[in-house]
Amino acid sequence: MRTTIYRKIMTAVFALLLPAAASAQESADTIATQELDEIVIQAPKIIRKADMDVLYPSESAVENSKNGMQLLNNLMIPTLTVNDVMGSISASGQAVQVRINGREATVEQLRSLLPESIKKVEWIDNPGLRYNGAAYVLNVITSNPSAGGSLMLSARPALTSRFGNYYADVKLNIGKSQWSAGTSYKMTDDIKAHRDYHETFTYTDGHSLTRTEQPLGGSVDDNRASAWLAYSYIKPDTTVFYASLQGFRNISAKERYEGMLRLSNDGNDIYLDNGNGSQGTTPSFSAYLEHHFPYKQTVVVDFGISHYSGHSFSNYRELMPGTANVLTDVSTYIIDRNQAYAVEADYIKQWKMKRLTIGAFYNANRNRSTYRNLDNSVFHQKQDNAYFFAEYYQRIRNFTFTVGIGTQYTSFHFRESNQGNHSWNFRPQASVTYSINSNHRFRLGFTSWQTAPSLSETNIAPQQIDGFQWQIGNLNLKTSNSYMLNFRYSFSIPRVDGTFGIRAFSSPDAIAPRLYWDNDRLITTFENSRGLQNIVFNLSPQVEIIPEWLTAAGSIEYRAERMKGSGYNLYNHNWSGNAQLMLSHYGFVLSAQYTKSARTLYGERISWREDLSIINLSYNWNKWQFGIGMLMPFGKYDQGSKQLNQYNSNVKHMRVDLRIPYISVSYNLQWGRQKRGAQKLIDVDANANRSTAGGR
Repeated sequence: MRTTIYRKIMTAVFALLLPAAASAQESADTIATQELDEIVIQAPKIIRKADMDVLYPSESAVENSKNGMQLLNNLMIPTLTVNDVMGSISASGQAVQVRINGREATVEQLRSLLPESIKKVEWIDNPGLRYNGAAYVLNVITSNPSAGGSLMLSARPALTSRFGNYYADVKLNIGKSQWSAGTSYKMTDDIKAHRDYHETFTYTDGHSLTRTEQPLGGSVDDNRASAWLAYSYIKPDTTVFYASLQGFRNISAKERYEGMLRLSNDGNDIYLDNGNGSQGTTPSFSAYLEHHFPYKQTVVVDFGISHYSGHSFSNYRELMPGTANVLTDVSTYIIDRNQAYAVEADYIKQWKMKRLTIGAFYNANRNRSTYRNLDNSVFHQKQDNAYFFAEYYQRIRNFTFTVGIGTQYTSFHFRESNQGNHSWNFRPQASVTYSINSNHRFRLGFTSWQTAPSLSETNIAPQQIDGFQWQIGNLNLKTSNSYMLNFRYSFSIPRVDGTFGIRAFSSPDAIAPRLYWDNDRLITTFENSRGLQNIVFNLSPQVEIIPEWLTAAGSIEYRAERMKGSGYNLYNHNWSGNAQLMLSHYGFVLSAQYTKSARTLYGERISWREDLSIINLSYNWNKWQFGIGMLMPFGKYDQGSKQLNQYNSNVKHMRVDLRIPYISVSYNLQWGRQKRGAQKLIDVDANANRSTAGGR
């Protein structure tokens, strides 16, 4: 009897102490599953916090994945669009900032994560000031794996085209240190494509000229490779050091189109050969140091440097068919040698229900561009950005408040003309969250940011595009301001999780193209416009149709927008979204995905990214995964734009033959005893700015 009572008491004490011990070990995490004899406590799949959603991968999601991208796709976050085949991640048509343990990461590095090591995924759809203007942040938290090393290999070759991606990654641990190395290669080589193009030029005296391009064919290349070597040292609860050396090679990125061009004022067709592309190498180095002081104080310093060496080109030729008579021959060739440096330092002080973050960031770009088509003329530009911010976070019962202020200094200067511009801008941000309970949450947030002019927008070197059109930058551009008001309702009901949101955006001085005639030349330059405003409604549900077997998720979005500039006032509205269905059982996973991209207005152009569909069947067996699938099994690939300018109206559709069947093979091996990857609280990114050769 005493023994039975004693065991019950010890079991109860153990049940109470286990969560506390886990919290003390890592206060930021929540244990997903706890086992006490025959008692299993299962946490909700989605934990809705005031500043993020936290998702815990299910056992089946981990078992059916062989890398981090696959696991992320299997989580089926409704707003998120994960395309493992194309290697892209987006949300509502916007870029997603990917982080691993707090540090910014690439898709290749996310793909190299072991699914077993991913403890949770933080989905932040209202990022704070320290994320420096990101629309969405996806932070993947990894835990201590049970092996001292791991090897990951994967190949996805196409069956009918030179298309596919390949990667390898290895991790080794020695004491408190971890070494990791990896490489990836993406091949898109000579994929058949064509272009539908129709445009009308209207001159200042009212007469017009129409050009219609009848496609004859073309091709698209996008071959790239990357490699990385990283080292991390972790002394728990005290110090984290992380350093990485990375190399990226743009082997070949180009488009080439052939067609017959018919002019409205001439009955003869003209043969057209038009292409553009780029090639270059970007080595980079980053270092990170994080140190924890008493009284919950943390200081973090991050540094990055990168160098870009490469070129971009654009060719445009018009010839009389069957002859060597060249009517127009335009060639642009730009060689870039660019450097970028970035450093950030943050101080973080935490209390029980509140947090204060103070930080400073500096980024410098030094660009040297040589124009071969302009007698090897050399242009130098330097751009500097400094950013300071303070952010305060506090919880009061069911309410959570975040308020912050940032200030940003931007400047750019051209050496040859001794011209440039600089400005100071403020960046206020605030949000309030009300949680009715763990299943229902409302949030209202306001954020702002600035966008500095790019190298191409400010470079005054003339670029000829074709026989009519030229592009010239504007040195008088000012840094533009953007403001966003965001309302979001998040809900969880039996078998259904989702969000409903309304987003209102305004950029009163957005940088946009402006067209004007200069004699017989149509010039494209850039201006601070009279403003872009839009409002977006979004509904994103995830439905568990058959638990652990069949799940559907998707997002539907409606946008209405207005753009005003010199001589125009334009409106646009449309529907977009994505849908995903996944059936998994007995090691098999069948998934189907369709994405319809948004038609967005900017300047006088409505543009859209590709509409994509994918179907994939995979089977998991021990350390192996075998799969077969098809890209674009239904629908037609279409990426393009429509220009509504009074001097040049055009419609362009880029059609690519992407109905490609493929196979995939993955292999994961683990051994020994591994270490946790370095967890970075901040991250800086030094991207070397580069030129872009103008094209149609």
